[in-house]
Amino acid sequence: MNSRFCLPALWLVLALPATALPATVPAATFQPLNSPATGEHRPGKFVWADLFTTDPARATRFYCGLFGWTASQISQNGKAYTVFSNGSHPVAGLAPRANVTRARPSRWIGYLAVADLPATLQLVRKAGGQVRAEARDFPQRGSQAIITDPEGAPLGLLQSSSGDAPDTEPAPGDWNWFELYARQPAAASVFCHEALAYDAAPDQRTERTDDILLSSGGRPRAGIAPIPARADAKPGWLGVVRVAHIEETLARVIDLGGTILVAARPAAYGSRFALISDSTGGTVGLIEYVDQANPANRP
Repeated sequence: MNSRFCLPALWLVLALPATALPATVPAATFQPLNSPATGEHRPGKFVWADLFTTDPARATRFYCGLFGWTASQISQNGKAYTVFSNGSHPVAGLAPRANVTRARPSRWIGYLAVADLPATLQLVRKAGGQVRAEARDFPQRGSQAIITDPEGAPLGLLQSSSGDAPDTEPAPGDWNWFELYARQPAAASVFCHEALAYDAAPDQRTERTDDILLSSGGRPRAGIAPIPARADAKPGWLGVVRVAHIEETLARVIDLGGTILVAARPAAYGSRFALISDSTGGTVGLIEYVDQANPANRP
């Protein structure tokens, strides 16, 4: 996940308030994130995402149809958790949440890798964040928690029991990038540095002076950008999936009952970006690399 995009209208993704966070699913036996285990940890790398939705069946049809993901379910105590895989490797999960009256009943939460989850949660609290779902062990998966930063943006933390995957170019259907939209990007970057051990610096690749690049292990991992100063704009993270052909993907969005929030437009390094809402209200970005752009080799 190594390529930054620039799109001022992305505040559209910021929907549910922090008080709408769902509870974590009960402990279960999951497929390891990496098989065989890598034995390596890459703190700061986004390694997973969960969609919390009131309509799991509809959301499953949407994402399997859109990205070619396959779905498998883990069931316990009458509840089901869906694991999405892109080819041979798992990339995301889906958990049901109770019916709500809010306009957007679904939202994605990304998880970044940590090497020591209890220590990281201490840093989160010290830096002014909150732990919304305490650390919990999941056999085969590892230990995970959900936090919010001082502005209320939710974020998952995951200490994988099978280690973290090597840093390689994301394939179509993989998560490519995560972007935090904040009211105060500079303050958000201080939190990300103090709590999550990111190196934060102005992003020289964009025209805006308040764009910030978050790096760890010498590699770009995520970004921070401002949201408009308006009452209906909520801080939050946006996950972006790489696709092979963005126009074909957008056509499937409509066929599958989703909505195109921002049509495909040029972005950095010979790429094209779009923003969509799935058939249940979850928001995700799409990016296509053209002209042989290789995000893994970009500074």
